[in-house]
Amino acid sequence: MRYLMSVSLLAFGLMACGQSENTADKIGEHTAVGTTETTNKHTAGYSADKNVYFGDLHIHTKNSFDAYIFNVRSTPDDVYRFAKGETVRHPAGFDLTIGGDPLDFVATTDHGAYMGILPAMDNPDSPLSKLDMAKEMFGTDPELIVRAFNKIGGSVRSGQPFPEAYDRELIDSTWQSTIAAADRHYEPGRLTTFSAYEYTSVDGRGREDEGFAGGNLHRNVVFEDGAPKRLFSTLDSTNPEDLWSWMDEQRESGLDVMAIPHNSNVSDGKMFAMTKYNGGEMDAAYSQQRIINEPIVEMTQVKGTSETHPALSPNDEWADFEIYEKLLASNVTSKINGSYIRETLANGLALEKKTGTNPYKFGLIGSSDSHVAGGAFDEKDYWSKVGIIDATPEKRGSVPPGGAKTWEGIERDENAENWFSKWGASGLAAVWAEENTRESIFGGMRKKETYATSGPRIKLRLFGGYNYTADLLSDADMVSKAYAGGVPMGGDLSASETSPSFLVWAMRDPRNAPLQRLQIIKVWHADGIAQEKLYDIACSDGMSVEPETHRCPDNGASVNLEDCSISTDSGAPELKTLWQDPDFDPNMDAAYYVRVLENPTCRWSTWDAVKAGVERAPDLPPTLQERAYSSAIWYNAN
Repeated sequence: MRYLMSVSLLAFGLMACGQSENTADKIGEHTAVGTTETTNKHTAGYSADKNVYFGDLHIHTKNSFDAYIFNVRSTPDDVYRFAKGETVRHPAGFDLTIGGDPLDFVATTDHGAYMGILPAMDNPDSPLSKLDMAKEMFGTDPELIVRAFNKIGGSVRSGQPFPEAYDRELIDSTWQSTIAAADRHYEPGRLTTFSAYEYTSVDGRGREDEGFAGGNLHRNVVFEDGAPKRLFSTLDSTNPEDLWSWMDEQRESGLDVMAIPHNSNVSDGKMFAMTKYNGGEMDAAYSQQRIINEPIVEMTQVKGTSETHPALSPNDEWADFEIYEKLLASNVTSKINGSYIRETLANGLALEKKTGTNPYKFGLIGSSDSHVAGGAFDEKDYWSKVGIIDATPEKRGSVPPGGAKTWEGIERDENAENWFSKWGASGLAAVWAEENTRESIFGGMRKKETYATSGPRIKLRLFGGYNYTADLLSDADMVSKAYAGGVPMGGDLSASETSPSFLVWAMRDPRNAPLQRLQIIKVWHADGIAQEKLYDIACSDGMSVEPETHRCPDNGASVNLEDCSISTDSGAPELKTLWQDPDFDPNMDAAYYVRVLENPTCRWSTWDAVKAGVERAPDLPPTLQERAYSSAIWYNAN
């Protein structure tokens, strides 16, 4: 099965082991297309105290070359139809419909490199279909597919395009049609759509002897309203710093834009390194440029969760959630340091001490990275990510192949063993904003009043301030008073001799399990390393946090693995508390973020086995605890 492994690896992310000499200077046109008119009139549901909106800012269609080759034929229009709650078709032939309510906001993020080129190569009316390489690009022979992807992948890795296939006019036209689709489906007050694409850089330096192995440096580039005629891809430069310079130019021309890093968990320690891309020392100018261009990052998606790793957080009992560690397109394990968000929040504080600016003072979101027009956010209705090669339980390794009822004597397919079975049903972006419009939701992301969920639509708020009192929790005007007396998630608190109070409120998704606990994770930097401490701050079922351990007692929630039913006598629909740090040091910079845990439920792989009436895979986690992660609040000692 090694040939299948190779092609599927290439589909998941294309590696860059070199870097182009090109920079932002080669992009000539900056004229906006697709700009929509705005008015001062608010949409229905406007609230000065803000509403939470759920969305997905990471979805691919047939215009991404690593989707088309696996029979994906969905379009940007299909992405928006799916987001609205309509049914679309999976390339394997079954229907896809979002679980729960329609999304509030969404973006199509096809790879900028070779955008739309593969569909043209497969179109007999296109001159590109006459190329020799096009004749070897499509078919069902796995060996042919491997050769085709190796060819395209090598170009994207190096940043050097194939001159005969690099039809820039076609890429530009595909990009402009992507913008037009976003504008066509934008319905203020109902569905906000953003023009966006993926910048697909991977740094293979230091891994030259290990095939396609390299550090994932992918970003989704999202425009607020209107976009340039030409995008900037890895075929312009594989250096993200050049992307930021191009984005600065767009902003100067009146087009606000941000880049959202994703899958830092497989970045080989390079997404959140402590040096620049080419090894130079970070300074204030670098930090300022990075944080204005990358104010939020993707915490969780189908290819794993990037919060932390058990090796980094040995005292966190929940640190092993949906860990995926293999570098894209390889069997090589990613380096841990520099790849996870919790450690990076602490390292950012150290960089701020050194340079005066924190490049890692970012907010958090989740998204899906679906390549089939819509994300599988629900564990009990999971369709994975890529297309035809991971579309069935057998192909993704959750059900024994060949009609077997048990795993005895069964050796799992290499693709499923190393990748598909390790992926997760995640995630969603949540933004607090006044109304469902581009301006308001993009503004919420700029302010970092955002959070990530692993799929459920948990509602979560975090405020920090110095004048909050316990009666605020029962005040009908709690939210407006919390804003007036402090800052929300994503904000900063100035120095004080008194510990700030943190107001935390969470409400369950009624389609999912009840809530089990609220937690605050505190991070700081001392003695030359990142430091952390985990506190349970609110427990379900009337229980209290144990003061010595800072943990809630076990609430007894259980899961029946025979049918995935859950206990109904434990957990909470809502948790709310006001908390102060018992270890507060007024002279130490720190960041605080919230993690909400549901009661345990079946993982998607267990659901697959239950539905098929077979033994579940013994090496896969039978259950998980869905969760949400807030953006941090930063305490600044100076």
